[in-house]
Formats: sequence, structure tokens, C-alpha cells
Amino acid sequence: MFTIGCHLSASGGFLAMGQTALQLGANTFQFFTRNPRGSKAKAIDPQDVATFLALAQAHGFGTLLAHAPYTVNPCSKDEHTREFARMTLSDDLQRMEYLPGNLYNFHPGSHTGQGVEAGIAQIADTLNEILRPDQHTTVLLETMSGKGTEVGSRFEELREILDRVTLSDHMGVCLDTCHVSDAGYDIAGDPDGVLTAFDRVVGLDRLKAVHINDSMHPTGAHKDRHARIGTGYLGTEAFARIINHPALRHLPFLLETPNELPGYAAEIALLKALRTA
Repeated sequence: MFTIGCHLSASGGFLAMGQTALQLGANTFQFFTRNPRGSKAKAIDPQDVATFLALAQAHGFGTLLAHAPYTVNPCSKDEHTREFARMTLSDDLQRMEYLPGNLYNFHPGSHTGQGVEAGIAQIADTLNEILRPDQHTTVLLETMSGKGTEVGSRFEELREILDRVTLSDHMGVCLDTCHVSDAGYDIAGDPDGVLTAFDRVVGLDRLKAVHINDSMHPTGAHKDRHARIGTGYLGTEAFARIINHPALRHLPFLLETPNELPGYAAEIALLKALRTA
């Protein structure tokens, strides 16, 4: 099954997101667990969740991807910021139990001048505090572009975090095509080489989802500016190779391009047309 969707607003609840996804031609979606620039989380309505789950089952939805707010930074030099990250991530994972068996993605963070090794240690420490043996959600580290003091732009950094997490069976990686290109990996020109490197360093079994975005900047720019599919430096042909790659085609693909809903519908239709049987 080709699992394809986009980022949707969670303001109307899960049923509304599911209905919107169907209208766009999608069979999954991504959503923020709370205000992406803040800390307030909307109360979950169990009836809304139950109605959505029935809709998702009836229409064969694939795996969903929840996204932590951008304000989460578990490797800040500021202890209050790290404590906010621990509290937010822990609360989000409890809330995700309403949607068991899905994915929760977060940006590993920025070390804010402490150095990569210190950042890696703090990220792993946070994960060791919040992960629970009985949880039903897989937590994903997102591949980053390497701007500023970001941690996670190199596969080796992601592997080091994963190696330090005790409950590592609850962990995985989300590959962002814009970020990984901006980080210096030629995902457009040499997807085989990039995925071989990922498999050697991290392991393809850790790869659980793909953020499918074009980039406004060339490979290695370290900028993190998403573009619509086919309008950036990666190009339409690259996305045909990516969505059909044997190592990726079974994964959920989520669009985070600068778009309104009609644009997402057009991109979903384009990607479906590029998908081979």
C-alpha cells in the first residue's frame, strides 16, 4: 500500500483531520500534538478519537505521525528548557496512547554551544527518563539539516543517541528529504548511496517514516527551507526514485511543503502518479 499524506491542523480534532485527508486523496496524515510554537495542549476527546479510528479502519488508513512542538529542545544549555522538553515529550506520549501503534516525531534539538557530544548525551538522558516499557508509540528522531547548532544532521549522531537509549526498541528515525539533502547527503542524485550509508550507520530497520519535501537550497546548504515537490533543487524525478525505492516504498510519506490544502491535494495526486505498481 502506498501510504501518503500531509501535515494537517489538529484544531478540529481527529475526525476532522481524517475527513480532510480523505478529501485530499490521502490515507494518513501528520499533526502537531499541541501549539507548535507554544506549550498548551488541547484536551483529547475520547469520542472524537473513537469515531476517527472507525473511519481510519473503514478506509484503510496507514500509520499516523504526530509531531512534537518546535519549542522542544532536550539539549539546550538552559535547564528550564530541558525540563520543558521532558515534561512535554512525556505528556505527549501519554496522550498518544489514545492512538496506539502510531509514531511520534521530534527534532533532536540544538546544543546551544555546549558541543555535539554534550547534546547527544542530554537527548539520550531525556529519552531514558520519558520512555516506558509498556508504551505503544514509536518515538522518531528526525534527520536535521545542520543549521546552527542542530544535533542530528549526521547519521552517526542519530546512531549515537539510539545507542544510549535503554528502551531502544521504542525508537526509530524519520528521514526528511529536504533536511538530509541540506545536510549534505545527495538523496536526489544518489539515493542508493545515501540509504546504503544510513543502513551501515543506523540500520534501515530503524527507518519508520519519510518527510517528503523539496528544498529551496542545494545539497549541503544547511538551510532547512522546504519547497513544493518538483519546484526545488531535488526535482520531480528524484521523488519518483524516492517513493519507489525498495528500502522506502513500504513507509508512510508525509508532505510538509509550503502549501494550502488544494496544493497538498495536487502534490498527493502527483506522487500517486509517480508511484509504480
